[in-house]
Amino acid sequence: MSEFAFPPGLIMILGAFLIPFVSDARRSLLVMSLPILALALVWLLPDGSNLQIGFLDYSLDPVRSSTEGRLFATIFSIMAFAGGLYALKQARTIELTAAFVYAGAAVGVTFAGDLITLFIFWEIMALGSTLVIWAAGTHSAYRASMRYLLVHLLGGVILMSGIVAYVIETGSTQFVAMTADSTATWLILAGFLVNAGAPPLSAWIADAYPEASPSGTVFLSAFTTKTAVFALLVGFPGTEILIWIGLYMVFYGIIYALLENDMRRILAYSIVNQVGFMVTAIGIGTEMALNGAAAHAFAHIIYKALLLMSAGSVWMMTGKRKCTDLGGLFQSMPLTAFHGIVGALAISAFPFTSGFVTKSLETSAAAHEGLALVWMLLLAASAGVFLHAGIKFPWFVFFQKDSGLRPPEPPVNLRMAMWIFSFLCIAIGIYPDPLYAILPYAVDYQPYTIDHLVTQLQLLLFAGFAFFVMLKMMKRTLTISLDFDWFYRKFFKELTEEFSIHASVAQKSMERRMKNRVESIISNLYRHHGPTGILSRVLSTGSMVMWVAILLCLYLLSYYF
Repeated sequence: MSEFAFPPGLIMILGAFLIPFVSDARRSLLVMSLPILALALVWLLPDGSNLQIGFLDYSLDPVRSSTEGRLFATIFSIMAFAGGLYALKQARTIELTAAFVYAGAAVGVTFAGDLITLFIFWEIMALGSTLVIWAAGTHSAYRASMRYLLVHLLGGVILMSGIVAYVIETGSTQFVAMTADSTATWLILAGFLVNAGAPPLSAWIADAYPEASPSGTVFLSAFTTKTAVFALLVGFPGTEILIWIGLYMVFYGIIYALLENDMRRILAYSIVNQVGFMVTAIGIGTEMALNGAAAHAFAHIIYKALLLMSAGSVWMMTGKRKCTDLGGLFQSMPLTAFHGIVGALAISAFPFTSGFVTKSLETSAAAHEGLALVWMLLLAASAGVFLHAGIKFPWFVFFQKDSGLRPPEPPVNLRMAMWIFSFLCIAIGIYPDPLYAILPYAVDYQPYTIDHLVTQLQLLLFAGFAFFVMLKMMKRTLTISLDFDWFYRKFFKELTEEFSIHASVAQKSMERRMKNRVESIISNLYRHHGPTGILSRVLSTGSMVMWVAILLCLYLLSYYF
């Protein structure tokens, strides 16, 4: 056991509950210091250190340090710092508290050495993220948070069922690599995939995330889906079905993002798309592929947060979210536009950005394994990413037509947060060695080869050319895209209301029958016991003497005979 094996995530969780009780100045200091303290503890724990606690007949490992866990905990802590900086001046106290509980629970998952500890932090994440959405304070945010909570409670029930069955089957609670060959492991896999946004429950991301506040959406983009990626990477590497689930997510996210008019929903669908790349790489399961999934998750948290910070700044300063209402904002918000473009280039894997040096690990892994179809689909998907996030988002928000809006740049803390992540997007792209050094496996890969540069630039130039050729088709109108969430937003609602109507009719019918039955009983009682009833009549003394004599005779006869 390590002498210093305190759970790093608990620093943020416990510190979060101090946020409502300190002054504004101390709150800023607390929000900035908690992620730094957690990050320091993450790196003070050497590989292999663990903390064991007895629970019933089992041994729990609430703290188990691993290379994968440290990587994800590092980026979660960095995200909490930048997200807290972005949220300082405009987030409600309850949002900041919930966000840091949420972030701390995500770090807790990365250090969980057993399935029970993982499940506890998993459910804390669900509660924290729900409160982050709810904290926006609007009716739509409240409704979205309730739908979000229902989906994640369903995922939690599935995961817990799988864990219980797995413990019964194996007698172990350890969180290790598993094979999807039993009911227990299939349930655990399904529980992880719900949080990853896998089909058919992918729509919860685009349904819920855009309804949070600008800072709330930034926090939400980082933790839930990436902890699912971490859990899949550790628990189910090389599970072939993940290749096809991931490819579905890749193209699902692209199609719906291209159809969408709301800039925040565009970026929310893009999360599904990007996580699909990671899930596909985990399904391939080689060391290069798993390195690619981990590196892509690290880079994605940064550039996706940057994109959402840019979009959130636009929404905050204009009050508008739809592409049809925006345009020409580069004239008064050049810094915000710059940061949005950096994030767009990074997500598109443009050379000298973080996406270029991380995504290419995944596509190269598919090629090295001879998975030609998978490799071609991932390349095609890369072009699709450039279409919806690399060009569509910045073009329709900051350029295209002049909307006449002239909002100022957002407050200084928001700009500082965007500068931090823009710097990281470019720094990782130019010099990826520090990131490669902390990946789960040794990296023997050089992203900057002539072949890779030429191929990627050709792909991006072709996608850009296609976008502007088909610009009229790309322009959005005031439409609504129906997704699977229609079933639980509309179909299940109508089904519930119809059931309620029939149940109400049946209840009223039962009430009438019960009422008639009770009235019949009361009527019979009244007939016999009422003033004129036979049991209420007054008998004469002579009659009473006669009945007593008759009963006495019957008794004597029964006694002698």
